[in-house]
Amino acid sequence: MRKDLEEILNKTQKQRKEMDERAFINQKRVLEAFKNNKIALRHFAGTSGYGYDDAGRDAFNNVVAEIFGAEKAVCGPLIASGTHAITVALFGVLRPGDEVLSAVGKPYDTLEEVIDGKNNGSLADFGVKFHYIDLVGDDFDYDAIREFLQSRKVKMLYLQRSRGYAWRQALSIQQLKKVCSLCKEVSPQTVIFCDNCYGEFVDVYEPTHAGVDFCAGSFIKNIGGGVAPTGGYVVGRGDLVDLAAGRLTAPSVGAEVGSYAAGYRLFYQGLFLAPHVTCQALKTALIFSQALSDRGYEVSPKPDGQFGDVVCSIKLGSEEKMRRFCKAIQSVSPVDGFVTPEPWYQPGYADKVIMAAGCFVQGASIELSCDGPIRPPYTVYMQGGLTLEHGLYALEKVLDGLE
Repeated sequence: MRKDLEEILNKTQKQRKEMDERAFINQKRVLEAFKNNKIALRHFAGTSGYGYDDAGRDAFNNVVAEIFGAEKAVCGPLIASGTHAITVALFGVLRPGDEVLSAVGKPYDTLEEVIDGKNNGSLADFGVKFHYIDLVGDDFDYDAIREFLQSRKVKMLYLQRSRGYAWRQALSIQQLKKVCSLCKEVSPQTVIFCDNCYGEFVDVYEPTHAGVDFCAGSFIKNIGGGVAPTGGYVVGRGDLVDLAAGRLTAPSVGAEVGSYAAGYRLFYQGLFLAPHVTCQALKTALIFSQALSDRGYEVSPKPDGQFGDVVCSIKLGSEEKMRRFCKAIQSVSPVDGFVTPEPWYQPGYADKVIMAAGCFVQGASIELSCDGPIRPPYTVYMQGGLTLEHGLYALEKVLDGLE
């Protein structure tokens, strides 16, 4: 191994040990949920048609709910992405005239048309009004949130754990707990929702352990362990999950229908692997943070900072360096490693976006990938990594490419 990579590993030894300890706790919780729900080979079988009495689907929902310390979950392949899971949750619970307070400013880019689109079936088209309070110094503006909740009838407090394309750190479970406590004190009728994408198994607790009423995410991110082929989830308070399930299928049938002929083994296996794989991705983000900050680049989080998701943001300062960074990541990808990524106008984004992602599961953000909008200060958002070894090889190529 190159001497500079050995130095990076030595510098990050303490943080990596702490990540291992959290992964061990999470692994035990996952295994206990499997055992408590008596998962057996029969749960891997697929179903067809309506999917009535689909034992694999129903047991999987129960396993995820237990892991999150929640009443119910609706999961699986009928949910196409994290954005879809969030959309199902929002449309399931919100009604015309409802007001939503986003305590994290504007949500992630792909939700802009979901929330404020014109004549496209957005929440705004149905009379749902979003209000925004920006974060202050990587934390909630608690005073402003308190004042707003006291002055308006707010149906939902909207939280987003990860950073999207914003320059900020991901929110910690402790921060979520504090803002949830404030909301329950000031406006107990307000339901609390959290976009949990990129955050599962980063901590030993999930947002639902911290007071969030329900949250949503994608199985091609952390919780799918790099194995789940598709899917997403909504998990939390039973009545809220039922409303989301009614929007996913139909109000009359909810989570009672929905077949999947391919079977559920990969979902169960991915969930089993997820604590370990998420730990590998965190270590990859850590070594990139250490290496790039050592070379004078501004990174978030810093190597000694708080890792609230599996993302490392790096300000590169030019489009050319973004291209070179993404080319390096793509060049060590197990799939399409021969391809050179180019910026393009991807659906759901306002700017051209460059993405490097040679994944076994198309677009899986838990596999090593990076992306970013082509706009100043030319920041790349690197995430995932099924193994630390892959992350080290990618880091080697990135450092060579930026010289």
